Amino acid sequence: MSRARILLWIVLGALASAAALSLFMRAKDDHTLERIRTSGVIRIGYAVEAPYAFLTPEGVVTGQSPELARRVAHRLGIKDIEWRLADFGALIAELKDGRIDVIAAGMFITPERAEQVSFSEPVFHVRPALLVARGNPKRLHSYKDALADGTVRLAVLTGAVEGQALLRAGLPEVQLIQVPDAQTGRVAVETGLADGLALSSPTIKWMAIRDQLGRTEIARPFTGAGLDLEARSGFGGFGFRKEDKSLLAAWNGELRALAADPEFLDLMDDFGFGPEELPGNMTTREILAP
Repeated sequence: MSRARILLWIVLGALASAAALSLFMRAKDDHTLERIRTSGVIRIGYAVEAPYAFLTPEGVVTGQSPELARRVAHRLGIKDIEWRLADFGALIAELKDGRIDVIAAGMFITPERAEQVSFSEPVFHVRPALLVARGNPKRLHSYKDALADGTVRLAVLTGAVEGQALLRAGLPEVQLIQVPDAQTGRVAVETGLADGLALSSPTIKWMAIRDQLGRTEIARPFTGAGLDLEARSGFGGFGFRKEDKSLLAAWNGELRALAADPEFLDLMDDFGFGPEELPGNMTTREILAP
């Protein structure tokens, strides 16, 4: 057999392999949505972090992300949801390993996560907020105000982006107080240990809805001025496996339809997400653009 003929067979074989791989990936892509629609059951993973996702005293899964997921699933004609609880940091692994079909946990859309999973279009945009003692005695209306006053001490949740951002902005470490959760931070503000607690706006609004503010209040007005936070940060949505393109497209389609319904605004508002926490016209592609 001539060398040219051998090369021709190699090329044809490579093209056939590529076509077969394309068909396989397309079949794999369609499999999840087809399975869900056939069985009428979708497996949704969540992690407990109010108001994004949590359990009622009766053990019912609720929160901004699960409730929105319920409505999208219903619009897709899916009757039943199997809720799978996991640590937040394990949700992506659970998704990639095939134990869940969707992540509904208020997950922020970031380039690092997008390397492993695909995200729906954003459904919220978290903005910075500050919890202060009643009357806001230090007159804190931005992080710039706090940075300008050498006596201000700010509490942050351990591991939160605000802590590192405040240190980068020049807040001395001795003026930064790490707390494990929002309620501990609220007590720190009430007792004067801290002058403010840096949290996302929905979290503080949720505390207000649940009558958990005690002797504190939300600083109003308040902006993130003074903090070097990425302008495209704080957008969140649902997570999907990379190959589940059909499911993602169908989910996004129902999300768009639901977002045009007044029910969407009511649902978001129930969990502390007002008009200022909506993503506007920002798309996931824009959020992840280099």
